[in-house]
Amino acid sequence: MKAGYQKEGLLIVLSGPSGVGKGTVCNALRKQMPTLTYSVSATTRLPRKGEQEGVNYFFKSVDEFKRMIDQDQLIEWAQYVGNYYGTPRHFVEETLASGRDIILEIDVQGALQVKKRFPQGIFIFLVPPTLDELRNRIVGRGTETENSLNHRMGAANNELKQVQHYDYVVINDEVERACEKIQAIITAEHCRKNRLVMST
Repeated sequence: MKAGYQKEGLLIVLSGPSGVGKGTVCNALRKQMPTLTYSVSATTRLPRKGEQEGVNYFFKSVDEFKRMIDQDQLIEWAQYVGNYYGTPRHFVEETLASGRDIILEIDVQGALQVKKRFPQGIFIFLVPPTLDELRNRIVGRGTETENSLNHRMGAANNELKQVQHYDYVVINDEVERACEKIQAIITAEHCRKNRLVMST
């Protein structure tokens, strides 16, 4: 008898309220886990200086993006500040089939779309230690007016109510500690009994 695990990779979805530190945690996680693939989004916005096709984004025209929506080529998408953003299905499925884990860093709305299409995904919700701390982090960016800050905090309160749709909750009190917990979750998920393959 020979025991092993399924070759297919894991789809990990990381989301949480704006300002909680999703990007910071994702970047740290990718440095610690170089085999973890970061999902590349498609967008209709123009490339910024230094951005590369297929590395930062898949850059599409509005017509191309709408065609992707019509042909069900996106596992989630949204329109934000006049541009479309979405996660290409082919890139995700190809990565998983190759045996590599892939992480999607997306908002709550996008995560719920993904859950409908990939219920087998691992959904991790990143939360701040306190709402005051979240407010301080957003203020620390120096990009918000009082009005937009209040709007973001209201949105964060609503997003925190969506926690029941997730498998795991990680408190982002320290980036390194949050990364350790996420790595432990990924290791445990790879060892689930339904991933065990027995052969003679």
